[in-house]
Amino acid sequence: MAVSRRRELLIRWCAWAVGVPLVTGAFWWGRPGAAALAVVVAVIAVMEFGGLMRLGRLDRVVLAAAVAGVVLAAWLAPGQILRVVAIGALAVAAVPLLAGDADHGLRRLGAGLLGLAWLSALAALVPLGASALALFVAVSIADIAAYFAGQRLGGPRLSPLSPAKRWSGTLAGAAAGLGVLAVLSALSWPMAVAVAVGGPAGDLLESMIKRGAEAKDAGSWLPGSGGLLDRIDSLLIALVVLLVLG
Repeated sequence: MAVSRRRELLIRWCAWAVGVPLVTGAFWWGRPGAAALAVVVAVIAVMEFGGLMRLGRLDRVVLAAAVAGVVLAAWLAPGQILRVVAIGALAVAAVPLLAGDADHGLRRLGAGLLGLAWLSALAALVPLGASALALFVAVSIADIAAYFAGQRLGGPRLSPLSPAKRWSGTLAGAAAGLGVLAVLSALSWPMAVAVAVGGPAGDLLESMIKRGAEAKDAGSWLPGSGGLLDRIDSLLIALVVLLVLG
């Protein structure tokens, strides 16, 4: 980052220098710490997602409560997660239904259910523990490596959803992510697929949402990164892939 002399990247890594000890400390605390971290991240991510989807305050509050409920269920009652997800979906659907919103109800309902399905992946931080922390590190390094390699190597675009991303960068990022997993003694085929496939897929999913919202970033409060959702988008789908394969 220092060699690049790019102010944006330097600011981003200074922010990570502050955030990484907090995240590591939360995981060191065990399941209660991971649950607390996931709830805080979920609430912030819901607020940013709600802004992108133009959801009202009540929609955001109910969605945040639903996602937080899924996270807490992963900690306190793992056997009841599906029931909690169903209750959350009903609560999210009830907001536009009870409001009788004939003009925007379908959009609010679809956005709320998408947010619940997408952001509830944060609940996986609780049972995965150290594996989730290793995945987070690997996905973050892969994202940075893909950014640099794509600019240097060029080549075909990865997707119209994100014209700046290249296949060359994605492959280089995947290799860097696998190398990080190996260094952390966390390399397995589910983790490898989560980093190599889930990470880029999560990034493209958020790109699709931001393009629909005509927004560059999910927020503007996180130095060098825009919003928190811009930093965890790859992690969310990577967590889902890891859960499915694991």
